[in-house]
Amino acid sequence: MAQPDSVVRLNELIQGFNLAILTTVRPNGSLHSCPMATRGLDADGAFWFLAKDSSEKVEAVRTMQRVALCFADAAANRYVSISGFCELVRDRAKAKALWDAKYQTWLPGGAEDPSLVLMKIVVQQAEYWDSSQSRTLSLTGFDPTAMT
Repeated sequence: MAQPDSVVRLNELIQGFNLAILTTVRPNGSLHSCPMATRGLDADGAFWFLAKDSSEKVEAVRTMQRVALCFADAAANRYVSISGFCELVRDRAKAKALWDAKYQTWLPGGAEDPSLVLMKIVVQQAEYWDSSQSRTLSLTGFDPTAMT
């Protein structure tokens, strides 16, 4: 489990980002990246995303749970990179709690859509660009051995 201060700091670093780039490993070993709407990190150190269970990213997670998330704002010189493990979760109550009208395009059945699956990504490592030092720094407080 992530340390509370680390969760707060990571949420500060990604504040204002509406999208993350999720990278998964396809069954053939190649990488696949796609944009995902994000709401930030929960108190336990996990990101939650909604997806169709037949999507390429979900299929990839079924064979390889290791994933990466990237947040970038070139104009503000802000970059955050996260690696972790993804668990596929079927939880209608959680889906309803996370639901937003912006998901309607991809999941027309709403939070009750039978094809909806939650992607729970537990952070293992986080790095960010510190423009004042012109280097990448690691954010401590996440368990690099943690798996969902």
